[in-house]
Amino acid sequence: MTAEIAVAPMMDWTDRHCRVVHRRLNPALRLFTEMVTAKAVIHGDRERLLGFDAEEHPLVLQLGGADPKELAEASRIAAEWGYDEVNLNVGCPSDRVQGGSFGACLMREPGLVGECLAAMGDGGIPVSVKCRLGVDDQDTETALDAVADAAVAAGVSAIWVHARKAWLQGLSPVQNRDVPPLDYDRVHRLHARLDTFVGINGGIVDADGVRAQAAVVDGVMIGRSAYQRPGLLAELAGRGSFAERFAVARSMEEYARAWCDAGGRLAPVLKPLLGLFHGEPGARAFRRTLSEEGHRQEATPAVLAAALDRLEGEAARTAERAAQYAAETCAEGVWTAPARAAPAHVADARDAGASAPAARETGRGAHTAPLAAE
Repeated sequence: MTAEIAVAPMMDWTDRHCRVVHRRLNPALRLFTEMVTAKAVIHGDRERLLGFDAEEHPLVLQLGGADPKELAEASRIAAEWGYDEVNLNVGCPSDRVQGGSFGACLMREPGLVGECLAAMGDGGIPVSVKCRLGVDDQDTETALDAVADAAVAAGVSAIWVHARKAWLQGLSPVQNRDVPPLDYDRVHRLHARLDTFVGINGGIVDADGVRAQAAVVDGVMIGRSAYQRPGLLAELAGRGSFAERFAVARSMEEYARAWCDAGGRLAPVLKPLLGLFHGEPGARAFRRTLSEEGHRQEATPAVLAAALDRLEGEAARTAERAAQYAAETCAEGVWTAPARAAPAHVADARDAGASAPAARETGRGAHTAPLAAE
C-alpha cells in the first residue's frame, strides 16, 4: 500500500502509552494525540497534556478550539515540544465541544475554519484538519466542499474526513460513531477534485477494508478497531504473527517499569494491550489478569510479566496438543501434510514458546532494539 495509515485521535484512549504500543506494532503509522483544547495547551499542565516518548514520531497534536489567536499560540507551543504536525478538530459532536462552539459545530463556519487553520500555520509546523461530511440537515456536497476549500486556501498539508455526518441534535457522541450512514463515495469525490492529501476515516475495521480505501484515497485512518484489536496494526505492517505481537508485549515490561519507577500507575500502560491477543488461546485469562490485578494501586510490572508467562504457557500447550493430534492422525493414515497444515496461530505459538525463554535469559527488553531497527 502506498497510502498513509493513521490511528484516529480518540478521547480517553490514544494517550502516550497507547501510542507507544501502536508504534511498536507498526513503525509506519501516523499517530494522533487525543484532542486537547488550545486553552488547555496555553494554560494547563503541559507535561501531562503534551508529554510523549520520542519513539512515537511522527506524532500529530490534535487541537480543539475556534479562536485563531489561541490556536496559533497552541501551535507554537506544539512546535516547541517537538510535535510533527498540528490538526484542527472539526468533527467532535460532544456536548462539551458544542458548548465551546468548536469541533463539529465548525462545519457550519468554513470561513472561520480557514482563519483558524491559517493562524495555526504560524506555528512553524504542518497543519491538517479532521472534519465530518457535514452536520444535521446540511447538504454534504456543499458543506464538505466549503470546509475543504477553506482548508486548502489556508495551506493545510492534509484533510482527514470522517465519512459520516454529525447529528448535533438528537444523537449522543457514541451514537454519532455508528448511526449516521457512511458515505465513502463522497470522500472519494473530494479526493478526485483536490490536489491536497485526502484521507478517510469511519467504519474501517479490518485489513481488507484498509486496502480497499487505500486504493482510492491518500490515507486511511483506523478508529476503534485499533484499540479493540491492535493486532490489525501489526498485520498491516506484515508483522502480525503471534510471536511478533508477543515480542511487543514483552518489550512493554521495560517501558512499564520505567513509567512506574517515575511514579506512574501501571493500569494505563496495560490498557492498550488488552486486545492484543484477541480470539487466541489464553487471551481471556490474559485480559482478566491485566484488568483485575493491574488496577490495584500497588500493582507492578510483574503483573504483565506473569500474564505473559501464562499466555506463553497456554500457547505452548496448544502447540503440543496440535502436534500430538497430528502424530495420532498421521499414524492412523488420516493426516495428509502439507495440504492440511497446522493453523497459523499454532505455528506462531510454537515459535513464541521457543523464542520467549531465550529473550528472558537476556533481559525483558531484549526485543526492543530489534523492533526499533526494523
